[in-house]
Amino acid sequence: MKKYLPILNWIQDYSKSMFLGDLSAGITVGIMLIPQGMAYAMLAGLPPIYGLYASIVPLIIYAMLGTSRQLAVGPVAMVSLLVASSVGALAAHGSDQFISLAILLALMVGVIQLLLGIFRLGFLVNFLSHPVISGFTSAAALIIGFSQLKHLLGIDIPRGKIHETILEVITNSHLINYPTILIGLLSIGLILVLKRINRKIPSPLIVVLVGLGAVVFLGLDSKGVQIIKDVPGGFPSFSIPAFSMESIKSLFPIALAISFISYMESYAVAKAIQSKHKNYNIDPNQELIGLGTANIFGSFFSAFPVTGGFSRTAVNDQAGAKTGVAAIISASLVLLTLLFFTSYFYYLPKAVLAAIIMVSVFGLVDYKEAKHLWQTDGYDFLAFIATFLATILIGIEPGILLGVAISLLVIMYKLSYPNVAELGQIPSTESFRNVSRFEDISSKDSMLILRFDAPLFFANCNSFKELVLDKIEQRSTIERLIIDCAGLHHIDSSAIHMLQELITQLKERDIVMQFADVKGPVRDIFHKNGLNDLIGKENFFLSIQDAVSASDKNTETTFEEYIFQTHKNL
Repeated sequence: MKKYLPILNWIQDYSKSMFLGDLSAGITVGIMLIPQGMAYAMLAGLPPIYGLYASIVPLIIYAMLGTSRQLAVGPVAMVSLLVASSVGALAAHGSDQFISLAILLALMVGVIQLLLGIFRLGFLVNFLSHPVISGFTSAAALIIGFSQLKHLLGIDIPRGKIHETILEVITNSHLINYPTILIGLLSIGLILVLKRINRKIPSPLIVVLVGLGAVVFLGLDSKGVQIIKDVPGGFPSFSIPAFSMESIKSLFPIALAISFISYMESYAVAKAIQSKHKNYNIDPNQELIGLGTANIFGSFFSAFPVTGGFSRTAVNDQAGAKTGVAAIISASLVLLTLLFFTSYFYYLPKAVLAAIIMVSVFGLVDYKEAKHLWQTDGYDFLAFIATFLATILIGIEPGILLGVAISLLVIMYKLSYPNVAELGQIPSTESFRNVSRFEDISSKDSMLILRFDAPLFFANCNSFKELVLDKIEQRSTIERLIIDCAGLHHIDSSAIHMLQELITQLKERDIVMQFADVKGPVRDIFHKNGLNDLIGKENFFLSIQDAVSASDKNTETTFEEYIFQTHKNL
C-alpha cells in the first residue's frame, strides 16, 4: 500500500520537529506562490485568479501521491507559456472558450501522465536529450521574457516571435508609459537584491506590497499604469471540464508535449533535492502518477496544468520542509487568500507580475551549457542550437517537435555507428587495448580482434559487417577474427541473420570467427537460433586472452559450463 500511497511512508513517523520545519516552509512558499501563481496565470493568457485555483488542489493531491517530500508543485513559467501558445491558437486569451480549453488541457495532461505512470513508461522521457531540453528551455525562457515587455513598458504589443516583439517596441517606443516601466524595473531590481541577500526572503510578495502601495498612495493608475482590477474571491466549485472530440484532437499534441516537459522539469528538480536527503527515494513512475492525479483533480476545480517548480522547490527545501505537509500548508494559505483577501489585489500593477516572471525565467537561459557543448561535443552543440533557433524563429510547438526528432536522430546515429575498436595486446600483459590509441600495442598479422561497444541490431549490423570485411580486405594474412563481446549485451534477429551470412563468407575464405566474453542474454539468443553449432563450440572463449592463446581452431574448450550456460527456462 505504501508503494501506491507514499504519504504512508512518512505520516506514521511524523513528529513535532518535522511539523515546525513544514510550517515554516509552507508559509514561506505559500506567500511566494500567491503572486507567482497570479503572474503565471497571466502569462498563460488566463485571468490571474486561475493561478490561485491551480495552487490548491494539485498541491494537496501531490503531497499524498508524490515520492518527493520537498517538491513544490504549482503553476510554472514553462508550462504557462505552452498553454498560452497552444490554446491561444484556438481561442482568444482570457475568453471563456480559452479558459475552458486550458482547464481541459490540465485534465488531458493528467490522464496522459497517469497512464504513463501506471504502465511504467517513465523511461520514454529519456529520449529527449539534455542538450535538446536545454536548448528548448533557453529559447522558451527568452520568449517568456520578451512576452512580458508589453506589461513592463505599458504599451499594447500583439503576441509574436521575439524579433516581431522587438520591432513593435521600437515602432511604438513613443507610447511607453514611464511610471509603468519605472515600477517594473524597480521591482526587478528589488527581487534581485533580496535574492542576493537571502533566498528565503519572499521577494515576490514584497514587490507586490510595494507595487500596491505605490499605486494606491501615488495614484499611478490614473497615470496609465495598468492594474489587475477585480479579482473574484471564493473557492471554485467542483465541475468536470467541458470537452468535445474536436477540442481533444486539437489539444492532444500539446498535451503530450506538456506531459513530457513538465514531468522532466519536475523529476529533475525532485532528484536534485532528494540527493541532499537520504531518507527516501524518488520513484519516476510514481512521480508520473502523482503529477497526473494532481492535474486531473486540479482540472475539476478550474486549474490549468501544473508541475514541480525549480525556484519554489529550492525555497521549500531551504526553509526546512520535511514532508508533504509543507505543501498542504502552502495550499491552505492560498485558500485563505482566495476566501478573504482577493479584493486587496485590485490595485496590483501588471508590471510587478511581469517583473516576477522575467526574473524567474531569465535564469533558465543556459548559456553555460551552450559554451560547454561547443567545447566538448559538436553533435550535442548542434542539437542545442537547432532546437534553440527553431523554438525562437518558428515557434514553441515546432521547437518541441524538432527537439524530439533531433534526440531520436542522435540516438539512432550513435547506435548505427557505434565505436568499434581493433584491439592489440599490451606487451608483457594479458590486457588488450585499442591499437589506434597506443603505439606500443602488439597484434598478430594472422589475427584480427574487434570490440563492438553497442547492442548489435538492425540499425548497425550491416555497418558492422562492412567494417569487418573492409578490415579483412586490407589484411590478406588474417586467419582468425575474434569478437570481444564485453560491450555486446543484446542482439536481434536482423543481426543473427547478418552473423550467419558473415560466418559463412569467412569460412569460404578459411577465416575462423571466434567469440570471447559472451554475456548471458546474448548466449541465450545464440542458443535459441542455433548459432552455437554454426560457429562451433571450440570457437567460444571466456576471455580474449584465452582466444589469443588458442594455438589453432581445434583447441579444446575449457570451462564449458561458464561459456555455454543458457537461461534455465530455455
